[in-house]
Amino acid sequence: MLSPSTIAFACGLAAGAVLGIAGRAGRFCTLAMLEDAFFGSDYRRLKSFALAAAVALLATQALAAFGIVDLSRSIYLTASIGLGGAIIGGLMFGVGMALVGTCGFGTLVRIGGGDLRAIVVFLVLGLSALATMRGITGMLRLKLIEPLSLRLPEGSTQTLTSLLGAGNAMHAILVVAISAALAFWALADGRLMRSPRLLASGLAVGAAIAFGWFATGWLADDEFDPARVSSLTFVAPLGDAILYIATFSGARLNFGIGSVAGVVVGSFAAAMLARGFRWEACDDARELKRHMIGALLMGIGGIMSLGCTIGQGLSAFSTLAVSAPVTMVAIACGARLGLEFTMTGEWLPAVRRLFGVST
Repeated sequence: MLSPSTIAFACGLAAGAVLGIAGRAGRFCTLAMLEDAFFGSDYRRLKSFALAAAVALLATQALAAFGIVDLSRSIYLTASIGLGGAIIGGLMFGVGMALVGTCGFGTLVRIGGGDLRAIVVFLVLGLSALATMRGITGMLRLKLIEPLSLRLPEGSTQTLTSLLGAGNAMHAILVVAISAALAFWALADGRLMRSPRLLASGLAVGAAIAFGWFATGWLADDEFDPARVSSLTFVAPLGDAILYIATFSGARLNFGIGSVAGVVVGSFAAAMLARGFRWEACDDARELKRHMIGALLMGIGGIMSLGCTIGQGLSAFSTLAVSAPVTMVAIACGARLGLEFTMTGEWLPAVRRLFGVST
């Protein structure tokens, strides 16, 4: 019999491989999604993300409705809303994502394609995430960010339906309505249907998110050692992967570590099949510095906001946590600011354009 941790790792490896293939072959990239929408008025990638969110929400809530997964054991459905972390951390993550040119998930996709810069980003992001979880910057997080959380009444969680006081019937109606609205917006104009790679990647990523909840909440559930259920996210698991590599004999495999390895494996396989694998490195020290600063911001910001574009944008969203849209708006604003800076080299004009202030 396989141990629950081994099952969780194997499931994470499979789910991560799906995302790795979607990122490499299906062009599923959250920063590119925002960049296309901001500067090119091209919403196809954003529609693919919306379709993934719809699939993840509907499938995850179905698992919860049938009692297969207890989402209340998720880190996203706590009795407080981390507004400070969602906003400040989200802004930091978005700026960092723009400086690097991708997020934590995209970093792993790049590693699978032979990008040596991404290995540096992976190390800096993972170590800064570890430090913010349980190290020196974690002290700052506890003192500065945690007091900005909104405490909810006893017995409440930060699900949208809980805050609205909705019953089971209204909860089901709301889930179907949100999923249908997202799917309709994604598919109505037919542009996504004419982009089969983006369509397939959106469906696959959404299904992988739901599978993550199923894997950690049922397949790998250990009744003798209950743990939080989780799905795909790419901030803390990068730190956990580094820690596992460094302390192999004293560490335990989990779903997150498996997903990190899976994305790299899936991306590598897709790159080799498409003959797109090639070694890449930084052009100069300035580019390396930008990548390291961006990775540091993503690692700290991602822990503050309890997730990234995948973790909050899809996994947390599939639980109906209100932190998900707040964090995603903050990430989008931070990404817009960071993208403006990378184009102009100046922060003040970027801030002015972000808020529509004339110079």
